[in-house]
Amino acid sequence: MKKIILLSLFISVSLFAKGTLFSDAPKDAKRVAPQNNEVILSYYDSIKEIKHAVVNISTSKKIKVSRELEQFMEHPLFRQFFGDNMPKQNKQGKNRAHSLGSGVIVTKDGYILTNNHVVADADEIFVTINGDDEEYEAKLIGTDPKTDIAVIKIKGKNFTTAKFADSSSVKEGDVVFALGNPFGVGSSVTQGIVSALNKSRVGINQYENFIQTDASINPGNSGGALVDSRGALIGVNSAILSRSGGNNGIGFAIPSNMAKNIATRLIQFGKIERGYLGVSISDLTKSLKNVYKNSYGAVIVDTIKGDSADLAGLKRGDLILEIDGKKVKGANDLKNLVASYQPNTKIEVTYERAKKEQTISFILGDQNNIARGDGTFVKGLNLIDIDNLTRDKLRIPSHISGVLVTKVKLDSNAEKFGFLENDIIVQIENLEVNSLKDIKSISKKMRSGPKRVYVNRNGYIVIIVVEN
Repeated sequence: MKKIILLSLFISVSLFAKGTLFSDAPKDAKRVAPQNNEVILSYYDSIKEIKHAVVNISTSKKIKVSRELEQFMEHPLFRQFFGDNMPKQNKQGKNRAHSLGSGVIVTKDGYILTNNHVVADADEIFVTINGDDEEYEAKLIGTDPKTDIAVIKIKGKNFTTAKFADSSSVKEGDVVFALGNPFGVGSSVTQGIVSALNKSRVGINQYENFIQTDASINPGNSGGALVDSRGALIGVNSAILSRSGGNNGIGFAIPSNMAKNIATRLIQFGKIERGYLGVSISDLTKSLKNVYKNSYGAVIVDTIKGDSADLAGLKRGDLILEIDGKKVKGANDLKNLVASYQPNTKIEVTYERAKKEQTISFILGDQNNIARGDGTFVKGLNLIDIDNLTRDKLRIPSHISGVLVTKVKLDSNAEKFGFLENDIIVQIENLEVNSLKDIKSISKKMRSGPKRVYVNRNGYIVIIVVEN
């Protein structure tokens, strides 16, 4: 018995020694260096032009100071402690908040691509260009919070512009550079690689298809350029994944193809209108792959009665494979693809049903009619339906239904009534609210006069009285 064990051990050791179980890399790999000591390995020529297309953006906006905080700051003991370092206030109880970010010039006449969160709610926007002493006042052209893209414009001609790369051809491991204005210290460049592609469910934007990179993207870099080793724009720097606020080597950029599509529509129309299918969708899970002939696509788990897909004849269980010949890899892919179309656009959908592929054509609906409130309910109040992404991002329990307040405009009726951002409207008078359609329907039924609006605020119900 001992001989058999020793023999087996000898065979195993021999196999390991001969390397028959594993593949070895060539042992004669050569290390190379520049041709001589007078050669410097550099990407200077690749990024020298794009540096002048990446701009610094500074913004300011009014913020309201509560009367209680104002009285506290006026207290003699508080003033004695802080002295001349007290924040300055104006007579109306308003202060100004300032922020810094970056942007990319995309046309010679001064259109600039940046992040929505860089310029959101700004009263003033100023731009400085690398190597140019002039400060330009910028005009806001349009914003798209759902992709975190915005376009601003400065006056002038013959600005240096970024050259767009096709972000669909980017590969993991590609060398990249992040350009921007980190921490407000001025123009700078960091280097890394593409760490991953098609990142979704990150919880930053509603529409996500991020390029992940380990090139440092720090505060102030938002809206700046992510470029390849040629200096061509492959993405717009957007966010970092960090618990401390510092860079941990996980940065995200919005792909140039998506940014280009949104920017073009903002320049043309000043706003984004998206096509709408009217379906709930899911990825093709491992178990579901046994049910379908195809191993890719997005599964319809529900259709909304009366909307585009329902009227066209699509049903639960259909597997969407292509839109206008473009392959649908999964649910997020379908969501982004449909959103890239204008409303009322005719599309051709290829899908699988009962293991047979079929094709139909129909007209897309208008997502803005679904995702936006009535506007006559309360002026200054922005509302959205609560989808799964929003629920996960804000940690809203599954048992809470309603409509989410995403923005309360300064000095609006909504602010005066007492609404706050992230409030959830759950009931108006004696009628429950589960969607924006409910609010629109209730608004039509209600007579003028005071109305009780029940709001879930951080887990507690509060009543707000509104009057139109």
